[in-house]
Amino acid sequence: MTPPSVFVSQSTSNQARLTREQILAALEALNRALAEREVIGELCMFDGAVMVLAFSARLATKDVDAIFQPAALVRELAHQVGEVAGLPVKWLNDGVKGYLSARHDIVSGPLPQFDHLRLTMPTPEYLLATKYMASRIGAGAGEADDTADIVFLIRHLELRSPRAVMDIVTAYYPPRQIPVKAQFLVDSLFEEGRV
Repeated sequence: MTPPSVFVSQSTSNQARLTREQILAALEALNRALAEREVIGELCMFDGAVMVLAFSARLATKDVDAIFQPAALVRELAHQVGEVAGLPVKWLNDGVKGYLSARHDIVSGPLPQFDHLRLTMPTPEYLLATKYMASRIGAGAGEADDTADIVFLIRHLELRSPRAVMDIVTAYYPPRQIPVKAQFLVDSLFEEGRV
């Protein structure tokens, strides 16, 4: 496996951040572990990993949020890869499950592919909808904040109004589930001229 120094980055906060190169090295190690077992794994990545790998919109992310199959085996192998490489315990996790839509639009997009690991991601519209639903606004260093990703995706999709954003979100989630804080956040982004 790749030496740990390739994986672990230093950050100005106490929390390690995973760069593009580190994520790719970890995924390659996971691919090799799957190949040793002659199993094809699938990962549908969300959140920061997509922003780093598919859009180059960020330099790093704290983890790789994904849903994956076969779940138990991928989880076990990811844990082994993480131990060898000195990665955070939950460098690959499925915490995003709480934000999945019944309309699960995914693509392979510009993600790398491996012989025993297939990578997919939500469409940009679906990713925007999941970010909108989470609408985390960090209050300090090291806290999760979706604002920059939401701004990036609104610009990427060339949306011109809060209504256009809401139309996308309601295509994935029922209006009654949409948090009011998300609506306020997007309204303020347009009012402040950030998008």
